[in-house]
Amino acid sequence: MPVNGLSINLATVREQYNMRQAVDACLRQDIVAIAPWRDQVHAIGLAEASRIVAENGLKVTGLCRGGMFPAGNPAARATAIDDNRKAIDEAAALNADCLVLVVGGLPVGSRNIAEAREMVADGIAQILPHARSAGIPLAIEPLHPMYAADRACVNTLEQALDICDLLGDGIGVAIDVYHVWWDPKLEQQISRAGAAGRILAHHICDWLVPTTDLLLDRGMMGDGVIDLRGIRRSIEAAGYHGAQEVEIFSAGNWWKQPGEQVLSTCVERFRSVC
Repeated sequence: MPVNGLSINLATVREQYNMRQAVDACLRQDIVAIAPWRDQVHAIGLAEASRIVAENGLKVTGLCRGGMFPAGNPAARATAIDDNRKAIDEAAALNADCLVLVVGGLPVGSRNIAEAREMVADGIAQILPHARSAGIPLAIEPLHPMYAADRACVNTLEQALDICDLLGDGIGVAIDVYHVWWDPKLEQQISRAGAAGRILAHHICDWLVPTTDLLLDRGMMGDGVIDLRGIRRSIEAAGYHGAQEVEIFSAGNWWKQPGEQVLSTCVERFRSVC
């Protein structure tokens, strides 16, 4: 029987498998929902990736990632807009639930984070009509403040929802526990997101103590300090009942384990601690 309510972000096994192999491994574990990354799709070709999704009846809970809007000159910002439109088309071809946006940090040499956030809002506004016409919701993923300079200058759920409110329909949020678990306004902002129908994705992993690498040392659910069940209760109380998507970057541990072991552990922890 399918493992209902569980999706695997294919970054979790990116060192073990290409997309085709990852899908086969997921199916052996009765996992029927995935979230690929664009580089994984490009490696086998969009047509082949779409065929794999369709022929196996997979649910694509998101495509990672669009975004990276801020840049130091208009030409670079225009290039980012063009790439995001391509990402929207790819998400549509995969019948993805949303395109996840990691919005980008400060342009090189900049110390103006407010300006970077303005570039983010402007960039999303430029691609939003294309996303609406393609039927692909855009999911802003706020990232932990440690990534504000280089990956995402939108760092709280509140900031992401403010952009959503500014831009209107067709945009929401991806709530990744790794990035938001610490936020004292989290429960309030989850309720706000739910009331507006803005919750598009729910990503899970765990925060290890100590964390030895800010990017590549995420923990398996249950191995860290995040109140996974509490956050899930808040998200479900807010009206979102979609899949929990496991997204683990783990250069020192899980990327070194056999893929089947990683996936079976994801299933076991999803059932026991999430």
